[in-house]
Amino acid sequence: MIDEPGPWGTGPFTLVQGASSITTRNVIMSASPYRASSIIESEQRDPQVVLEANLDHWNRAARGPRIERVVFRNDVTPEEALRLVCDAEGEVDILTEVSPADAQRVQDSAHARLVVCDSNRVLVGIINRNSDAPLHDRDVRRALNWAIDRQSVVEQGLAGYASVIPALTPPWCSGFPPGATPFEFDPGKAREAFAGASWPARRPLRIATPEPFAGIAHILAAGIRSTLDVLVEVIVVPPEQALAGARALMEKKLDLPWDVLVHPWFDLSSEAPPAAVHREFFGLDGAFRAGPPDDGFDALFDEMKVQLEGAALVEVAERIDAYVQDQALALFICAPQALYAVNEHVTFSPYKTTFELAEVTVGGRHWSVSGDGAVHGARTAPSRGKPGFAGAAGNAC
Repeated sequence: MIDEPGPWGTGPFTLVQGASSITTRNVIMSASPYRASSIIESEQRDPQVVLEANLDHWNRAARGPRIERVVFRNDVTPEEALRLVCDAEGEVDILTEVSPADAQRVQDSAHARLVVCDSNRVLVGIINRNSDAPLHDRDVRRALNWAIDRQSVVEQGLAGYASVIPALTPPWCSGFPPGATPFEFDPGKAREAFAGASWPARRPLRIATPEPFAGIAHILAAGIRSTLDVLVEVIVVPPEQALAGARALMEKKLDLPWDVLVHPWFDLSSEAPPAAVHREFFGLDGAFRAGPPDDGFDALFDEMKVQLEGAALVEVAERIDAYVQDQALALFICAPQALYAVNEHVTFSPYKTTFELAEVTVGGRHWSVSGDGAVHGARTAPSRGKPGFAGAAGNAC
């Protein structure tokens, strides 16, 4: 782990000042056989983290870097970072994880533009199949999926900056089943599937959510309540309780106090989404599995993880995504887009997976370009805590 100033690194940039690191704790799911995951307990970020161009990078002509210096600013609040990129120059050039609620402000800015990117991230409702309500019943889980209007969730909760998806694989990823379509909003189907469930009288459906997604949880609750004529409660988890709640879910030793948990997740690769996404939600060693192991899923995943040929890997990944949709193993919601506020004189092309700066360039009117035409740097700053994609720390340059 890089936890002190460098220089470090052999990529397009080297770390020369400051550091960012995390403290994790091993969370044991079972002792025999041993299964465990890791949970982030805290983050340590220096006020500024500085990267400098690696002029000896082996692929500099194709890969970059194109700028000499990058300063990650952790010394400004999200609100201040948004103000600096929209209303000023010379302080912040790129703001990541812009909330959909702030997108219009960026679009109206005289100094910044909004960059939107389809991203390998999902927003899902984890269904607690160990609940005392009949959520072990596939018909009930399907009824919940038919009871929500996903497009309304996207428009009202994320200002349109998301794509409705059939299950957990976005259509731009490898492993998306050909011809797959999302659950349609169909109140008739939802009520018919729910009718035979013997839902306990006066028993509310409990939807838990972290604070950034409270608005979305209430939209989901309203749709389910009106469609299925069932009581629905929304439990907003305050930040100080989120760590304990995550640990309880991962350890799988305590009864969970919710039926559905609104939860974001991401994938750093587009090659085989089930390895980092589906497995976490449904696999035998999945950190977010809320229910008994699913033999059908585990059999498919065992088949996928031994594939050595690319086409065969993709084919099994497609079957996995189709299986979890057929079984309605989660409340499938959407794939939020990544939003960036970028200085008008900065050229930035986002990746679907990670935040990359090697190919960033600046124009002749950028504040960092001196009279001799030398490019000296760019700055980025953090944005967190509003509706959008919570859980991934933003950065500002």
